[in-house]
Amino acid sequence: MKYPTFLKEQSKIGITAPSAGITNPLKIKRLDNAIKNLKESSFAIVETDNVRTCVNGRSTSKEERAKEFMDLIKDDSVDAIFCATGGDFLLEILPYLDFDEIAKHPKWIQGYSDPMGILFPITTKLDIATIYGNNVCAFGMDPWHASLENNISILKGHTLTQSSFDFYEKEDSPYETGIEPYHLDTKVEWKNLFLEEISLEGRMIGGCLDLITELVGTPYDFVSSFQERYKKEGIIWFFDNCELTNEDLIRTFWKLEVCGYFKYCKGILLGRSATDSSYYDISFKETLETSLKHLHIPIVYDMDFGHISPRMTMINGGYAYIHSKDGKGNIRFEYK
Repeated sequence: MKYPTFLKEQSKIGITAPSAGITNPLKIKRLDNAIKNLKESSFAIVETDNVRTCVNGRSTSKEERAKEFMDLIKDDSVDAIFCATGGDFLLEILPYLDFDEIAKHPKWIQGYSDPMGILFPITTKLDIATIYGNNVCAFGMDPWHASLENNISILKGHTLTQSSFDFYEKEDSPYETGIEPYHLDTKVEWKNLFLEEISLEGRMIGGCLDLITELVGTPYDFVSSFQERYKKEGIIWFFDNCELTNEDLIRTFWKLEVCGYFKYCKGILLGRSATDSSYYDISFKETLETSLKHLHIPIVYDMDFGHISPRMTMINGGYAYIHSKDGKGNIRFEYK
């Protein structure tokens, strides 16, 4: 696995919007504060032209979104790329990306939700580690949550143990100032599906399940070759559900299994589902039991990553150690 150069003082972070852009005034305020906070943390910032525009869910045309992303890739003064926000249409830009150029200029690329459409093919095709973590506006809160400090520490190359948080934000609270912190109102409880205690290690891959299922079987599906390269270590999948109903999830897990995604799977981790809904009153736990029990592997769910804040920093392609017991747990990545 190739790890891009870790960030240091005055490393330059490029901000771009490969999916939607930001136009809401309070979100613009949060973006501006994020840039201020990152500069105060000794980083230099460059922002592409598409970040503060959005028409029909797209910051600009697919060609221009791809160009602005590739411009940051090819700019050797840029050390990392943070996605501005999520959205729905990132996959449109994939045919316009130059994977050969991305391979020549490895750098940290970070985002969550729709930006997964970039992270996942880059890691599985090119063996370049990427970050499934905060989009840039998260850094606009005052004061920073500990998860943001962890995020920056990992980008600097520090090996640290991310422990489960005490509380999470059950629902996104409307912004009043634009820079307020998370509204942490619900106790965190990691849940092991079949075992009282789980300890496992292996090569981590995953992200937004909504995007992964769209990529299956397309020219941007490189999972089979990725799995073969790391089969001796074993694969740990992590999944973040945004909009899929529990019925959708059952079909999605079936699809991934028959397409060989679980061939060398040692365990599955799931973040808190942003959409725990069902036409047939099937619970999220029942969904997992129905779809995954026969795999006979450790499964942990309601973990601290994905759409429900705060979120851990997940290294796509990283080698991970996971422990979960009595509702608490931790993850540690090694850069190997």
